[in-house]
Amino acid sequence: MTSTRSDIQDIETTLLLQGIQQTYGYDFREYARASVIRRLRKFMRDHDLPTVSALQNRVLHDSAAMSKLVDTLSVNVTSMFRDAEFYQALRKHAIPRLQTYPYLRLWVAGCSTGEEAYSLAILLHEEGLLEKSRIYATDFSDKNVQRAKSGIVALKSMKTNTQNYIRAGGHRDFSEYYSAKYGQVIFKKFLSEKISFAQHNLVTDQSFNEFHVILCRNVMIYFNKKLQEHVMHLFNDSIAPLGFLGLGVKEAIFPTSFRKLYSEHGDGTRLFQLVN
Repeated sequence: MTSTRSDIQDIETTLLLQGIQQTYGYDFREYARASVIRRLRKFMRDHDLPTVSALQNRVLHDSAAMSKLVDTLSVNVTSMFRDAEFYQALRKHAIPRLQTYPYLRLWVAGCSTGEEAYSLAILLHEEGLLEKSRIYATDFSDKNVQRAKSGIVALKSMKTNTQNYIRAGGHRDFSEYYSAKYGQVIFKKFLSEKISFAQHNLVTDQSFNEFHVILCRNVMIYFNKKLQEHVMHLFNDSIAPLGFLGLGVKEAIFPTSFRKLYSEHGDGTRLFQLVN
């Protein structure tokens, strides 16, 4: 039986992802295949590569090209206080519990360019908890980590960010938290000094601490069910008793065996608390 073009591309994609994993340690094999293929096609168009095999030859012999491919495969759709209802639920349901601890550890997994980590720092500051907190913000892309660490975002994004902040329950002048210059915004030092940015791959790396809050929002929608289960095991190994787990609005607890361990706060906000 003759293989179709689609069959051949699927074989090529499997070989490419295996080669990347073995050569560089990045494991995209369990990412949702349709999403991976879309991003590979974009990279191929941008770099004038006719086939996935040509792409494989390029990235396996050129680490600079591989770095660019990692950036393409990264999902960088983010904003300050994205999904405001989630942050309202965090204030209402998590903050009272967090106020009882002498010290807080929080993990923003898949932090992208850092907006969510800074949003969390602002919320903690307004609730009087930032001084006793350490936020760990991680991403598999070193480029994302370095950009997030800079604390710089585009000034043009601040109108949307400010609106999100107000809807999320913010009650101060949002401009208190940043300085604007030359079309850019840099967050104030008292926020960034409470955040530790580092590279961490949810697919291949292990738990590195115990956390009272873990946020991994709008990340697992790009994983298949096997990888979702793997990541949930990682989070379950990392969350403190009665700790909180925040997922994206289109995500739920995966797999179903974890549902009995967590209760959800709010109406579909995807803020969960470990109860068993």
